Amino acid sequence: MSLVIDNECINCDVCEPECPNGAISQGEDIYIINPYLCTECVGHHDVPQCMEVCPVDCITKDPLHIEDHESLYQKYLKLTQ
Repeated sequence: MSLVIDNECINCDVCEPECPNGAISQGEDIYIINPYLCTECVGHHDVPQCMEVCPVDCITKDPLHIEDHESLYQKYLKLTQ
């Protein structure tokens, strides 16, 4: 499953540059994660980098975009071709 940023986001700008897939961008009020680009860093890192650096822990798994590890890895392969 991809990740999602909730309304606790303080727009601190630390998550966006950490995303190896460019899935994070500034939304209207808070940062947002494109579920079609988010692989939870599978293929790049052992843990999602945005979650590691977020100072307010506002990034969680997105229940609307459920994917298993293999699906995330296949997405990674497609994105990095």
